[in-house]
Amino acid sequence: MQLPVILLPGIITPADITYRYLLPQFEGPATVIARDLAIYANGAPPSDYSLDTEVDAILNAVDEAGFERFHIGGFSGGGAISAAFAARHPHRLASLALMEPAWFGNEDQSEDEIAVREAVEATESLPYAGMLAAFAQLNVADDVEIPAPPAGDPPDWMEHRPAGIFAIGPACRDHTLDLGALRSLNAPALYIRGGRSNPAMYLRMQERAARLFSDFTVEIFEDRHHFDPPHRSEPERTAELLLSFWERAEARLPA
Repeated sequence: MQLPVILLPGIITPADITYRYLLPQFEGPATVIARDLAIYANGAPPSDYSLDTEVDAILNAVDEAGFERFHIGGFSGGGAISAAFAARHPHRLASLALMEPAWFGNEDQSEDEIAVREAVEATESLPYAGMLAAFAQLNVADDVEIPAPPAGDPPDWMEHRPAGIFAIGPACRDHTLDLGALRSLNAPALYIRGGRSNPAMYLRMQERAARLFSDFTVEIFEDRHHFDPPHRSEPERTAELLLSFWERAEARLPA
């Protein structure tokens, strides 16, 4: 039986591009639905957008696919949404993989995590180009040089992405993550981060997650960061890690 999997991308790049190097590694052992975020389902983000919009869309997608219990994973904004889904529907999950989630609840944040959150909020008052540059630097270690954007005109799919970036921050801040539901999750959780990403964000979220989940594994890709992520730069290692994690999670499910 193939492993049923949902993978969610971040807020900028579509799912098929985000996971284009990773998805071929799963052919055979897994049925992977790499789905775009619901925020772009009708083009521009809806005025009433919230993380519940994404949670409801995932539930509809897995029901249509016939997935009863499934594995969910997400990168950046998709990781935040995966956590929100896990808290709302923990009984549907066989496992949870968080790949440098952009958010992991608003409670119990450390002082340096709060400082980064406030700095991120401050970027939202900047024009898009300035906001994106400032936001990107906040996601990586101080000595990381952010790659320059590709030359030429942006692709068509970029049209609504700036609005999406501006919408998801408030949506996360307004969402209450049910920590009790996550604490009772009867499924393993995996946290993946780059060693060159900002520790005040991703190490601190890892530490908070570790206090919640009873079965919690961390994998650090020492040479990677948020804009050079493992699923793009080391797809074979990432796929091997995820497949092993999913297979172990399947072995825990009741017969």
